Amino acid sequence: MIRAIVGKELKSLFVSPLAWFLLALMQVVLTWVFLGRLDAYLHVQPQLQQIANAPGFTEIIVTPVFAMAALILLMIVPLLTMRLLAEERKNRTLILLISSPVSISEIVIGKFLSLILFISGAMIFIVLLSVTLSAGGTLDSGLLISSVLGLFLVACCFVALGLYISSLTMQPVIAALVALGVLLCFWVLDILGSSQDGWIHYFSLLKHFKQFNSGLLDSFSIAYLALFTLFFIILTIRRLEADRLHR
Repeated sequence: MIRAIVGKELKSLFVSPLAWFLLALMQVVLTWVFLGRLDAYLHVQPQLQQIANAPGFTEIIVTPVFAMAALILLMIVPLLTMRLLAEERKNRTLILLISSPVSISEIVIGKFLSLILFISGAMIFIVLLSVTLSAGGTLDSGLLISSVLGLFLVACCFVALGLYISSLTMQPVIAALVALGVLLCFWVLDILGSSQDGWIHYFSLLKHFKQFNSGLLDSFSIAYLALFTLFFIILTIRRLEADRLHR
């Protein structure tokens, strides 16, 4: 049943002009950043060759592209998650959905996976951009894999949070604005964590992503991002179960 829900949601995404516009916008911005970093690397390459243990093009070109991708996802994921449940509630199809012989867990997981698969298409494009650099040198595959894993995990966090907020209202625009506001608060935590030493930086999603983007596979960061995703998926399930009980 999860497969059917994923298929239905993916079809809705692929016929949505907004989803295609956001995906195209993301690719244009990332390509622009990629070409800009490539041009900068080519200008400083002669100087880098004279430095021992100089950073390679993976550090100079690829990691900034992944960092930009994380920021873009922070901005556009709320626009993609706003319709997953809020629009269903607004159109009064959510009542039919939760009344069907399908478990709430399957509904939530199916909607979550559909958007993750859609976002993964954008991530594949970033990987393909990065792989083209191997034609002119040696690509740091370990750093690339670490960055891909980090971006995937942080995207899961964004989607899980957006999905939960979408379950709280019947107004998609409100769901998008609230989700964006909450994610921006986590971005502020990253800024605060960078300006001072303390416990606050442990709650920043982007701070943990930076660990991966630096090539560090930190078990704490993996656990935090995975638990963050699981926490909001469970909250969404509980919210819809409450709707089923009170319908």
